[in-house]
Amino acid sequence: MTKIQKFFERIGLDKHTTIEHSFDFLKKLQYGAVTSIAYENLDILEGKPLHLDKEALFEKIVESHRGGYCFELNGLLSFMLEEMGFQVKNYFARYVRGETEIPMRRHRVLAVSCGDGVYFCDIGVGDVAPKYPVKMEVGLEQPQFEECYRFTKDPVHGWVLSDFHKGEWRQFVTFTEEKQYDVDFIQPSFYCEKHPDSVFNKAPMIAIKTEKGRKAINGAEYKEFCGTELVHLEENISEERYHQLLGQEFHLYYEKSC
Repeated sequence: MTKIQKFFERIGLDKHTTIEHSFDFLKKLQYGAVTSIAYENLDILEGKPLHLDKEALFEKIVESHRGGYCFELNGLLSFMLEEMGFQVKNYFARYVRGETEIPMRRHRVLAVSCGDGVYFCDIGVGDVAPKYPVKMEVGLEQPQFEECYRFTKDPVHGWVLSDFHKGEWRQFVTFTEEKQYDVDFIQPSFYCEKHPDSVFNKAPMIAIKTEKGRKAINGAEYKEFCGTELVHLEENISEERYHQLLGQEFHLYYEKSC
C-alpha cells in the first residue's frame, strides 16, 4: 500500500478513497483523524525524544498505531495533505483558552487551501476542539455537532478562533500568518518535552474525540463527555485499568519501556 492508503486506513477511511480538493473531503480527513488517533504524551513521560520529521511521524502514528501532541499530529496531517496535493501552511499559535495571561506560542496549526477558501485545521488538541475544519472568514459562525466556532481578527494577535460556550464567545486559539517550517517547531517542542514548567511532562494527558464528545485520561482519572457534560468518571484507575483503557478506548498499542 502507499503511504496515503495506509493513512486512510489509520483514520478509518477506505484505502481506495478518492482524493478531492474539497471541503467535504477535508471534513472526512479531520473527523477521521480526531476520532481515530489519540492525543497523548506517553513518550514525553518516558523521556523518549520526539522526532518531528515526516518518516518518524508516519512510523510512530500510522505504522505503530500511536498518537502524539500538536507538533506531531498536525505535523503528520500537514505532510499527508501535501502528499495529496493540497496547499498547506503551518503556523505558530497561542492556546489561550483558560489563560489569564498571554501564553507563549507553543501550538502548531494548519491553514489549508481548498475549494472556496482557506480552512483552519487542527487535530492536535485533547480538549473540546473542532472536529471539522473551520473556514478562515471573519465573523462567520460555523456550527458543528453541539459546538459553534467563529473567527475574529485582532491587530496584534491576528486570527482569533473562539467557541460559543455558556452563552458567550470564548477565545480558544490565536495565530498570525507567518509561515513556519518544520525546523521551527523543534525548539518549542523541546520546551514542552523538557522544561520544568511544561504541563506535558507531569502526568498522562490522553484524549480522543467521539461523535458526541470525547474521552480523556488526565492523571489517574478517566472521563467520558457528551458535548461538554461529564457523563462517566473513574477515579484513581489502576495500572491494569489504565493499560486496558489505552487499547480499548483510545486505540493505542503501547508498551512501557523497562
